[in-house]
Amino acid sequence: MTDISKRSIVKMVALTAVAAAALVGCGKKEEAPKAEAPAAAPAKAEPLKIAFAYVGPVGDGGWTFAHDNGRKEIEKAFGDKVVTSFVEKVPESADAERVIRDMAAQGNKLIFGTTFGYMEPMLKVAADNKGVKFEHATGYKTAENMRTYDSRTYEGAYMAGVIAGKMTKTNTLGVVASIPIPEVVRNINSFTMGAQSVNPKIKTKVVWVNEWFNPPKETEAATSLINGGVDVLMQNTDSSAVLQTAEKMGKRAFGWDSDMTAYGPKAHLGSAVINWGPYYVKAVGEALEGKWGTGQSWWGVKEGAIDMVNVAADVPEDTKKKIDEIKSGLKAGTFSIWKGPIVDQAGKEVLAKDAVADDKFLGGVMFYVKGVEGKIPGK
Repeated sequence: MTDISKRSIVKMVALTAVAAAALVGCGKKEEAPKAEAPAAAPAKAEPLKIAFAYVGPVGDGGWTFAHDNGRKEIEKAFGDKVVTSFVEKVPESADAERVIRDMAAQGNKLIFGTTFGYMEPMLKVAADNKGVKFEHATGYKTAENMRTYDSRTYEGAYMAGVIAGKMTKTNTLGVVASIPIPEVVRNINSFTMGAQSVNPKIKTKVVWVNEWFNPPKETEAATSLINGGVDVLMQNTDSSAVLQTAEKMGKRAFGWDSDMTAYGPKAHLGSAVINWGPYYVKAVGEALEGKWGTGQSWWGVKEGAIDMVNVAADVPEDTKKKIDEIKSGLKAGTFSIWKGPIVDQAGKEVLAKDAVADDKFLGGVMFYVKGVEGKIPGK
């Protein structure tokens, strides 16, 4: 091969290499796709902090026990959307204001005060904490950030009276009463009226202990009533002491606020219970949804807040049937407990024939009906 031929081949190879390089240089460079950053998870809403002030211990078996069951219903219904706490045995005194104020300072945005005597302290704290919602049980004063709620315990008292009127052998009933306020007086009267509806011979004796929760005093009061001829007792106090006393002394009695069957199974005629759960779940739901507003609520059998449960086996069937009829009538609005004619213990007419008491009337009951003995303290 000549030198010219060799040079031609080398030149051709070189030109081919240059052309290939040029083609590569003109091509588009491929880049690896960039990974997208994950979207930020939405911030989880802080749970609603809720606090309860209890006048008695949660283990009282009655009033406070019932409220604490309602608190547990909140936790069950809303899970991690809420955080609840409570302080028990808060007296109806200056201590109540201190405790409730501390609850607000700890970041609670919904506070329940569960006894009548907290009304004024809660109003003071509410005025200083506009961003907190307050709920007061059994009271009648409200504010823009404080409302009231109550249960129609007189419905349970009336049903207990119907049973007592049938079961008594002495025609003498007894009530261990707590504080002389309309709520308690109304219950004493309703118990008596229920008994008289099936037994016109009924009379009712009352012993006041001037406290909501004091088992020794409640025991002493129940013993005094039994020694005075009473054979069926009801209470408007918060412990199971009255039922336990009846059990020991061979008499009959009722559970109050909660099912107390276990405290005196032989004495127990039935329990007039309060279910706070439905109201508490409603109130918390409104707070979470921004729909909470001030006002007043008074719930009874109709709303599932009041019931008579575990009626004793020896109560006559016709009496049990009457209790069922009363419940049905209260639910449907066709039966009224406070319907005239009703007279007080002096024989004065306080409600005319066929007149039905409204809530304003019921809220101001401070007289005994005919058949209740004694006087209301302070009257």
